[in-house]
Parts: sequence; C-alpha cells; structure tokens
Amino acid sequence: MQYNGVKIEDLKQIALEAGKLIMEIYNKDFQIDYKDDKSPLTEADTKSNELICNSLNKLYPNIPIMSEENKQTPYHIRKDWEYYFCVDPIDGTKEFIKKNGEFTVNIALIYKDTPILGVVYAPALNDMYYSDGTNSFKNEEKLPLKMNNTPKEKLFVVASKSHLSSETQDFINNLDTKEIEQVSKGSSLKLCMVAEGVADIYPRLAPTMEWDTAAADAVVRSAGKMTYQYESNIPVIYNKEKLLSPWFIVK
Repeated sequence: MQYNGVKIEDLKQIALEAGKLIMEIYNKDFQIDYKDDKSPLTEADTKSNELICNSLNKLYPNIPIMSEENKQTPYHIRKDWEYYFCVDPIDGTKEFIKKNGEFTVNIALIYKDTPILGVVYAPALNDMYYSDGTNSFKNEEKLPLKMNNTPKEKLFVVASKSHLSSETQDFINNLDTKEIEQVSKGSSLKLCMVAEGVADIYPRLAPTMEWDTAAADAVVRSAGKMTYQYESNIPVIYNKEKLLSPWFIVK
C-alpha cells in the first residue's frame, strides 16, 4: 500500500542508514552540546537529522518535514499540510549518552493530524518496528506478538526511564488489577512495547513533543491499540498549533 507515493521500504532504509551513522558515533567518544532548553544534543542527533532530511527531500521533494532538530514552520503555513514527515533523529538522547542502547530513530508519515506510516529503529538493539499503514511489525514479525488474557489478575506496565513523573506513578498505583509488573524503558520503545504486547499500558502524565511519539504511535495504531489523551480519552492528534503533546495513555 502507498501513501501519497511514500513507500515504507524507503523509510526503513533511511532509518537503517541513520542508525549505522549513529552507531559509528555511539561507539567512540562523542561531543555533547546543550540546546537552549538545556537538553543535550549530540553530534549523532545533528548528523542523523541531516541524513534523514536530505534522503526524504531527495525521494519526496513535495512532502514537508517537521523534525525536532529543524526550525519549525509557522503554524499558519503548516496547518494546511495534507501530508508531512515527522522526524526525531534520535529519541532518547539521554539513553544514548548513558550508552544503555535504548534510543531510537523515528520517521513518521502523517496525514493531516494522524500518523499512518512509521519506522522506529533501535540500532544498538538491532530492533526495527514499523507500520505499513495496515499492519505493524517488529523485525518482520506481525504485531502484537503477545496477548494478556487476564488483565484483572496482572498488568504489565511500562514507564519512562529518565522522566517518570509522580502523577504517572500515582496513576500506575491505582490501576484496577491484583498485580502490577512495572518496567522502565527509554525513548519511543515504550509505545512499541504496547504494540508488541509485552506491555499492556504505557501512561505518560508528563510532557512530550509530537516528534517523540509520532512514528511509534503509527506502530501502535496499526497493531490494533491506541494512544489516548489522558483528559478526554480521544486519540492524540498531531500538527497542533503548539507541538507539546497532552498527557496520554497507550493501551
């Protein structure tokens, strides 16, 4: 299936190439700079972003790109975008710096306000999750791989490794089940764990940006799950005027 001519195989290939470049930097000593908001930016973010944006522009010159590392297009222009790519060249920069492997390359194609194609590649773990718009896969195996048939007995909950808020922890503690097994994970891999079925729920009662979740959200949706806004229980939408995402729950 194609979406505005975009082929998922192209996005997977670009993510693999970005991952290869990132790993070259990951395996040596790298430079860390700090952005204006004091979040760390590595050489890998910058180079991965350059590779992804150049490749997308070459293959799909008519589709605009929103990337964490680019200057953002004003809302009065981008609100009219029909399709656009939403990119996070490295999600989990803190995990990258800690060298725990839990960081990802994220490329999504968004139609109006909904992610439809997505690639989440974890180069250090050699795992690739993707949505072709109809189904989702992990390393070519169709998702979900697991089902929890007794959620009232036990729930598997995934939460942030570097950004666990007290609100999120309170939410987890109040889940309606006899037993909770809580795991922490870095980056957009948390959404992918719900898509895969190894986690039942991922609550995020803390700030994120649209590019942090877009690609993995496509994987979640094509796997038959959903990313809901915490307050309203309606699906999360993209390309809002403010690119900060609401609190959400993936299940």
